[in-house]
Amino acid sequence: MHNDEDAAPAGVQDAAVSTGSLPAPADIQGLLAEAHERYREDRRGAVADYIPALAAADPDLFGLSLGGVDGAVHSVGDAAVEFSLQSISKAFLFALVDSELGHETVRRAVGVNNTGLPFDSVMAIELNAGRPMNAMVNAGAIATTGLVPGGTADERWEFIIGGLSSFAGRDLDVDAEVYRSETASNGRNISIAGLLRSYGTLAADPRETVDLYTRQCSVNVTAEDLAIMGATLARGGVNPRTGQRLVEPSVCRDTLAALAASGLYERSGDWLYEIGMPGKSGVSGGLVTISPGKGALGSFSPPLDPAGNSVRGQRAAHFLSSALGLNLFASRPPAGR
Repeated sequence: MHNDEDAAPAGVQDAAVSTGSLPAPADIQGLLAEAHERYREDRRGAVADYIPALAAADPDLFGLSLGGVDGAVHSVGDAAVEFSLQSISKAFLFALVDSELGHETVRRAVGVNNTGLPFDSVMAIELNAGRPMNAMVNAGAIATTGLVPGGTADERWEFIIGGLSSFAGRDLDVDAEVYRSETASNGRNISIAGLLRSYGTLAADPRETVDLYTRQCSVNVTAEDLAIMGATLARGGVNPRTGQRLVEPSVCRDTLAALAASGLYERSGDWLYEIGMPGKSGVSGGLVTISPGKGALGSFSPPLDPAGNSVRGQRAAHFLSSALGLNLFASRPPAGR
């Protein structure tokens, strides 16, 4: 059904994108402050406790940051507080692997369809004959990590941490406490990797692959980092902070499509219906949402809903999506009509 020959030539595609523009800087800052004030007293949700190191997070922390494709960053609240990437790393590793191996290889090896089941579901693998279905759930992320190039685990890790750092525009580090805590409690992910290996979906060593996946989830970022990382995808693969091209525009399209389908797990349809932007959440409370051609919103607030998505982060994204004109599906009639 899908054939690359059906697409317009690359030059035509690149010239045909719609970029739009963000409001004036003062308006952006004012709306971020309004969103922070609106939702900072929302006490719903619970901090993730199945990873012991995350259970100690302060539930009152709440930061928002918007990064534009022009490199401008606007922040309020606890936007400079570090936290571990967790599942948000899946989005950027997908982009890095897609860039190395190509659009069709990643589609065949990992998949791009929503499972409709929780992010750590084993049933989804069994129901789909060993296919992980998409890179935003744990099985798909482990399969994606198994595709990382390199002859040794150290070489593969350098590819991962170097790529994530390039997206952030600064050197990122692993939170050693979170890494130890996750390693001690990741038996389910090891089982998922073993199941993928039994189906022939994972060629790499299961334990080594899960260790690499655990380390990437333990990398520390801030909401401001997320805004820059997301804005890199919004800018066609060029980091607005450093000016470095990391991936091609086609990779950004692939990544944002995968996020739109599955970035908020089984709630992705509701998310897209309400917010209208590709996004990715993590159980530490981080959330990044991207508006192509405009920029990205990074947020941090540890209390989560039952699906593992930040409560305050989702509410702020909902408000700012409409207030800043970020919704991909919003339009207006031509003047005079």
